[in-house]
Amino acid sequence: MIGVLIFPDFQLLDAAGPISVFEIAARVSGAAPAIKVMAAKPGPVRSSSGAEMFARGLRPYGALSTLIVAGGAGVDAAARCDRTLAFVRATAKRGIRLASVCSGAYILAEAGLLDGRRATTHWQRTKHFVSAYPKVKLEADRIYVRDGNVWTSAGITAGIDLALAMVAEDFGDEIAQKTARQLVLYHRRSGGQSQFSSLLELKAPAGRFGPLLAWAREHLDAPLTVEDMAEQAGMSSRHFTRAFIAETGTTPSKAVERLRIEVARQRVQSSSEAIERVAQSTGFRDPERMRRAFIRAFGQPPQSLRRAARAG
Repeated sequence: MIGVLIFPDFQLLDAAGPISVFEIAARVSGAAPAIKVMAAKPGPVRSSSGAEMFARGLRPYGALSTLIVAGGAGVDAAARCDRTLAFVRATAKRGIRLASVCSGAYILAEAGLLDGRRATTHWQRTKHFVSAYPKVKLEADRIYVRDGNVWTSAGITAGIDLALAMVAEDFGDEIAQKTARQLVLYHRRSGGQSQFSSLLELKAPAGRFGPLLAWAREHLDAPLTVEDMAEQAGMSSRHFTRAFIAETGTTPSKAVERLRIEVARQRVQSSSEAIERVAQSTGFRDPERMRRAFIRAFGQPPQSLRRAARAG
């Protein structure tokens, strides 16, 4: 049985996306869907869109195999609800699979279930999450992260990717692929892909290191080592790295790679410039290195993105 935990002002798709995945997967595999929506207060629960979802109360369900925690505008209040936290902790003690979608990671973190674990959440929450839960090993640029039996995912539609990965684990890749096709998805994204929105965030950098990132964007053909960036910022390498992570939620090297990927993507899609030349001028040097970075970020190599852009 799949349990989906919601709360007032939850994001509707955070719950409805995984529910649809598991419902279709069960139907495709010939099994009967077994999904329970639950909340601290049973009955109709209003989402941030105004649409309501009916929920059962928080009580032990012996057949529960997975608990998925939604995110949304009301997550901060939900993360302070003793009843909700107690239920999540009790469920974790049973050793079942736990997951969060988007900012639902706050509830798992507040319950102490992410301490020492790798996790992710929506890119807009990265900076606050890092400061609020320093014991969590946040991987801010991932679609979803699995650490043992605890899964976390990025914003909204990433919950569908996470659910499809769970379906692949439960029913096999063939059922997961058929489920994705039924959902009219182009392909199932792997958890290792970067959150595309986090790349876009660096296009117009703000905050303490905004000028530094703008400078880096103009010098992508340079090595841009941590030492180079620290010198440009007028800081020691060690202090710079700590301050940069605290400010942006990511490491300097990952930030530079994101800038390189985004600039390279724009040039690949909008010009006929040779892929080798794009790789050289954006600091990847080696086309193969750029290809691997594109697959991590977009699930496709540069040539596929170029063909799709031309076809469009």
